[in-house]
Amino acid sequence: MDKKTVLVTGSSRGIGKAIAMKYATEGYQIVINCAHSLNELLKTASEIQALGAKCLPIMADVSNLEAIEHMFEEIAMVFGHVDVVINNAGMACMKLFTDTDDEDWHRVITTNLTSAYRICSKAVPSMVKRQAGCIVNISSIWGITGASCEVAYSASKGGVNAFTKALAKELAPSHIRVNAIACGFIETSMNSRLTDADTQAFIDDIPANRSGKAEEVANLCYYLSSDASTYLTGQVITLDGGLL
Repeated sequence: MDKKTVLVTGSSRGIGKAIAMKYATEGYQIVINCAHSLNELLKTASEIQALGAKCLPIMADVSNLEAIEHMFEEIAMVFGHVDVVINNAGMACMKLFTDTDDEDWHRVITTNLTSAYRICSKAVPSMVKRQAGCIVNISSIWGITGASCEVAYSASKGGVNAFTKALAKELAPSHIRVNAIACGFIETSMNSRLTDADTQAFIDDIPANRSGKAEEVANLCYYLSSDASTYLTGQVITLDGGLL
């Protein structure tokens, strides 16, 4: 049987890298991408290839439509099509709402929400034609509850959650599943900028009394695209140690 191909956006490090590595261990062909960190991207590609998996690293800013189009052209030449899409690329914006300008808002919404729409718009037609496919969107608990000083980010992730539910209903008749993982506090470089005191204060509110690991996100992500969850679609699953 032909091996399946997974596209993981924002996968040079952190959660995206962990997801890509997980799929590599499961025999997938991997497409990884990032916007800026070429050295990290190539390093991750080498680690994936060391596991025996084929890997296509692509530099592409998913907030840019032309870059996405070129990425899918390259994927088509190398692997043909994508079986699984993981929309992981994203950015944070921690500032007061009154300090959030139009440029901040546009950048966050485009990177976190519009990119998911654009990636799916390129991947879905082939999935519909083949009557098979799976999409997992990496979201946040702030898209459910909202977070002070993260209005743009919360709005973008709330959009991802609604996008997930609506697209799942539309694609279910074509045997395509769409789910999202609403992450809580996960150990990533995005959260490493917090002070030790702020980190501990956050962890103190988590019933599990610890932060999550990128590998735990990866394991859930793989489950959502595996044959073990063929009746599961349209869900936003919180992975937060019981915080919500």
